[in-house]
Parts: sequence; C-alpha cells; structure tokens
Amino acid sequence: MRDLQSGLMEAINRRTFLGSSGIGFGTAALGSLLRAHSSAASAPQGGYPGLPGYPNLPARAKRVIFLCMAGGPSHLETFDYKPKLNELNGQPMPDSFTKGQPIAQLQGQKLKVQGHLTGFKRHGKSGQLISDFLPWTAKMADDISIVRSMLTEQINHDPAHTFMNTGTAISGRPSMGAWVNYGLGCETEDLPGFVVMTSVGGRNPQPIASRQWSAGFLPSRFQGVEFNSSGDPVHYVGNPEGVSPAGQRRLVDAVQDLDRHRNLKVGNPEIDTRIAAYEMAFRMQSSVPELVDVSGEPQHILDMYGAKPGDGSYASNCLLARRLAERGVRFIQLYHRGWDHHGDLKKYMDICCGLTDKPTWALLTDLKQRGLLEDTLVIWGGEFGRTPMYQGKGGPGRDHHVKGFSMWMAGAGIKGGVTHGATDELGYHSVEDVVHVRDLHATMLHLLGIDHSRFSFQFQGLDARLTGVENARVVGEIIA
Repeated sequence: MRDLQSGLMEAINRRTFLGSSGIGFGTAALGSLLRAHSSAASAPQGGYPGLPGYPNLPARAKRVIFLCMAGGPSHLETFDYKPKLNELNGQPMPDSFTKGQPIAQLQGQKLKVQGHLTGFKRHGKSGQLISDFLPWTAKMADDISIVRSMLTEQINHDPAHTFMNTGTAISGRPSMGAWVNYGLGCETEDLPGFVVMTSVGGRNPQPIASRQWSAGFLPSRFQGVEFNSSGDPVHYVGNPEGVSPAGQRRLVDAVQDLDRHRNLKVGNPEIDTRIAAYEMAFRMQSSVPELVDVSGEPQHILDMYGAKPGDGSYASNCLLARRLAERGVRFIQLYHRGWDHHGDLKKYMDICCGLTDKPTWALLTDLKQRGLLEDTLVIWGGEFGRTPMYQGKGGPGRDHHVKGFSMWMAGAGIKGGVTHGATDELGYHSVEDVVHVRDLHATMLHLLGIDHSRFSFQFQGLDARLTGVENARVVGEIIA
C-alpha cells in the first residue's frame, strides 16, 4: 500500500511540474534551441500583422534604420558651426551659460571654452554646413535634414541610451523598435521584425545592454534580436551535428502541438510567443545564412561600403542593414561604440569618422539607387552631444552634454537639404525650434503612419506611450 501511495504521489508531482511549467517540454526544447545573448533571440516575431486599424495615418515610411553613434558625437565637430567658439577659445566659459546646468565630469572645475577642432564648409545646392571630419556625409547634404536643436534629459551613457530608445530613463520599458513592430507588425516571416547589430572602434567604447532593445511590458515577441558581427550570426539556431532538417521539422511540429494543447487551457500569450519563436528559429536556419552570405554582391558594392564579410565592422553592418531592409525587416538598429571623446578629440574623431562616414554614405546611396530610400527612414545620431568647454585627457576633449546637440534624418518623406533649429552662440543651449527626443519619436511614428497620441498599451492601469504623457510634437518643418 505504501508503495502504491508513493507511486501515485510521484505521478502527481510529475504532472504538477509539467502543468506549472506553462508549456512543459516545449519550453525546455525552446530554451535549448534559442539560448542567445540575454535571451534576445528567444522571441522573434514572424509575420505578425500588427494592430487592427494601423497605420492610422498616411504612411511615408515602411521601415526604420537607426544609426546610433554610441558615446555621443560632438555636434561642434560635425554639424554645428559657431564662430564665437573659436573667438573665445581658451577663455573662461561665461557663467551665464553654465550656472545651475547639469555637467558630468567637469563639475567643480574651472571651465574654459574649447574652439572647433576642425573646419566647416558649405556643401550641396542647399549649402548645409558640415565639418571636414565628414567628407562623405557632405556628399549627402541635399538628401539629409540636419536637426541642430536636439534636447535630451539624461547626462550619462546608459540612462541616456535608455531615454533615446524608450522615451524614459526608467529601465524595463519597451524600446522604439518594439513599439513599431507592436503597432505595424513585420513584413517577413523568415526574419525577426527588429534586428540589432553592433560594431566597435574609437575611444572608450561604452557597453550597450541588451535591454536597450527590450520589449518591456509589450509581448516579448516584439523585442529586438541581436545579430553577431562575426561567427554565427545568431547563436543556437543552427542544427547540431547529426540532426537533419526533416528531423528538426518533426521536432518543431511536435513541440508546437504540445504548446497549443497546453494553451487551450491556460490562454497565455507568452506561449503563443514561444510557439512563434520556435517556428521563426526553424525558418532562420535557412534565411540567416542566406542573408549574411554577401558573395553574390557585386565587387563595386562591397568596395563602396568598404565591407569585408565577417569582419564585424560598421561597414559590413551597413551592408547587412540594406539586405535586411530589402527582406522586409521593420526596424534595424546599428550601434557603433567609440564616440566618448573626453580627450584626444581630434584623434578619435578621425578614427570614428573614418570607420563610419563612408559606409553611412554608401548605405544611403545604395538605398536611394534601389528605390528603397523612398520608404526607409534613416536616423543618425548619438545619445547626447558634447560640451563647448575644454576637457583634456591626453589632448583637447569635450564632456557629455544634453542641452543641445545634432542629429540628422533622411528618406521616407524627410526634406533633404534642410537645417532645422539652432543652439546659442556657443552651442550650449538649444534655443530655436527645439526638438526633444520625444518629438523625434513622434516624428518617426508619424512617418510610419502612427498617431503617437493614440498609440498606447495599458500597463499598471495607465495608457503607456513611447512619447509619454507630455506634449510631444511632430516636427512638421522637416517633412516634405
């Protein structure tokens, strides 16, 4: 009798464990297949149609490529020429600019004005002022809209990236790529709708946490998937030795049947996410190798980007971004880490611009000649700018700065050859046509056909939005 009771209890415990695990063996199998960076590949979305009724505005853009210069490029060495800065070079920074203002590493020090470390020239028919550090960007002067009056709220790297990506410094909120895929879905069934790639080169490359492309409180199927710059593009997607595609197909079908059976009882949307993830992973086994195999690209295209397959460079990532755009990926985010120029500013501007300037031009040019720029919104910029004040660590540098910096946008309804907004005479405060980060988000959503004020997700009893509860505005002045 005691043996019978023991056997019954063991069976009950087994059933309880399998039931409480949500999807039983399916979860374990999924985990073994998709165990990637911070589970970034555990929930890619496949062919999701988006919310009913969206887009709810006329859409100019189908996709976004966000080129993030991580570390904060100096607006005063790229797009914001200030003659007064050179005139006051080496003199004390006027207190009227800095008193009571947030300063990162220069707090409590004697502040001196740092003049421009390069020249500026007018380019294109539009005559846009662009620095000599960016000769290839200068070739795009008539295609880009430069916003010189950006404003953000976080002065250190990680919270500033969080603010740029999510519209808030609070960790755990959805990233902009997740929001876009939540609203519009994705056009491809063979690749994730949100892909992230990183490259490194320059001074003090800051780490980028995978939560910067998190889905936050949105269903996890909308989070970004990080593609590796070298080696296997996505970990644990390929079949182990001895497992055939047909055998893998049978395994996927069996696990999905178990998952669906379990979900009839519990109705958990995360189980649907995991079902989609397993199916996506199976399709990615063929789609991802084809994506990263650029052997079919003409040599002149490889040369135009400066791409060497598998080298993990920003140039190669730009080429892959174009290939992802062609295949229907909704949101593509490239980080180049190395723009934190507290010292040796000229040296590291040469390095960073040398690694990114020509590939960025190549990407825009390639999209344009393929007819993709018409419905691809390209955004370039960092998490903040740099101070007009001197900071020397091995040579002249600049500290973090949030009150005024520059970004540019192109494609998908953006006016080319336009300069919008302005900072004061020393490039400290944005003073004319100020564009807050939330305004950038509102403009991006508008071009994608989404009214940001009506685009929300109920979380903790509130209607949460990418653009927050404040009065974000669409920057209509740069829209054609």
